[in-house]
Amino acid sequence: MNTRLKILNATKFTGSVTLLLGTLILLYGIVSGFNSVIGIGVGTVVGAIFIFLMGMFFIATEEMVENTFKGIEITPIKPNKVVYLKR
Repeated sequence: MNTRLKILNATKFTGSVTLLLGTLILLYGIVSGFNSVIGIGVGTVVGAIFIFLMGMFFIATEEMVENTFKGIEITPIKPNKVVYLKR
């Protein structure tokens, strides 16, 4: 649990700083009219989102591996009985 919190805090910090920096670069590009700076700002914002999502995926994967080794069985959700209409 402690390592997951460390990874979560590092991911939140890194993602938020990168997102803030990307937003500032994007706004600077829009205000000043530099098209290349706008692209860099958009790329930085997308990179921040990617960093955050990869961190969340890593935490979820670590939790699933940890639960699997403990012997906790993961059961799939039962499918709903759906009646399909014929065309």
